[in-house]
Amino acid sequence: MPSIRILSFNLLGYLGSASALTTNLAGTFSAYAAATYNLVDTYNSGNFFSSFSFYTGSDPTHGYVSYQSQSAASSQGLINTNNGQVYLGVDHTTVNPSAGRASVRISSNKAYTHGLFIADIAHMPGSICGVWPAFWLFGPNWPNSGEIDVIEGVNLAGTDQITLHTKAGCSINTAGSQSGTTLLNSNCNQDNANTGCGVTTTTANSYGNNFNNIGGGVYAMQWESSGIYVWFFPRGSIPADITSGSPVTGNWGLPIVAFNGGSSCNIDSFFSNENIVFDTTFCGDWAGSVWGGSSCASLASSCNAYVGANPGAFAPAYWTINSVKVYQQ
Repeated sequence: MPSIRILSFNLLGYLGSASALTTNLAGTFSAYAAATYNLVDTYNSGNFFSSFSFYTGSDPTHGYVSYQSQSAASSQGLINTNNGQVYLGVDHTTVNPSAGRASVRISSNKAYTHGLFIADIAHMPGSICGVWPAFWLFGPNWPNSGEIDVIEGVNLAGTDQITLHTKAGCSINTAGSQSGTTLLNSNCNQDNANTGCGVTTTTANSYGNNFNNIGGGVYAMQWESSGIYVWFFPRGSIPADITSGSPVTGNWGLPIVAFNGGSSCNIDSFFSNENIVFDTTFCGDWAGSVWGGSSCASLASSCNAYVGANPGAFAPAYWTINSVKVYQQ
């Protein structure tokens, strides 16, 4: 179950790079645009914690975090199913916890190959200095079975970064993505898969504080042999076919990102048997590494120092999940 996921994005360097690639031509997502999807699994407040396992090992991304077991998380008030929603929070009262700030990382007991994954999320960890939340999927023997990062960002980020990580041999393009999506690197094994192939996005209200201010929304990730595609719909604009339980991706327009398979990346050779993961970590290989070059640096000399000394800042660093539904053909 534990991933060897080690992200070392140099985000500032990426954003300043003149070599960033942007493609918004015809993509491959239309290959399954009319596909009929049947509901396979629903994860909600009724079965979530019996369907996911809690990871309690050290953070592979070297964060200032202490991942808690289910019983420990429950006793500390880090998890609950109040109001018919799944709550995943972090410790926001302890000053300078010696083992790192308490949080949870959970992984679905069931693994998937292909499907349409629809996550209805009411709240995600806010845009807070030191925070690194993620909603993602990964397979065994990382990176041989691939990793798909659907929601991810650090510190004060206001937009989502979406990334794939694979073994050597997968070069991706993002033709058919929404305007404003920028491919940072096409090699999904960049830096031995630690960096992977990711995109920055400009989709409004899709991440952090802005996402939370509108009551969240729905992320949909379609994974088929032709490619991997991600859409976001804000709370007031969720398609009727999603609400009715009969999703048809061809009704949704261009995805935020289309990671297209093909001769340069046979999707089925690089992605399989993946589990669904939610986590919130702090600092580490990404949020910590960019601290000194961000506005967060004015708050403390290091990311760890700030996260340790300011527990109250992390009260909004929680997930509230209405449901995660998995559809397959």
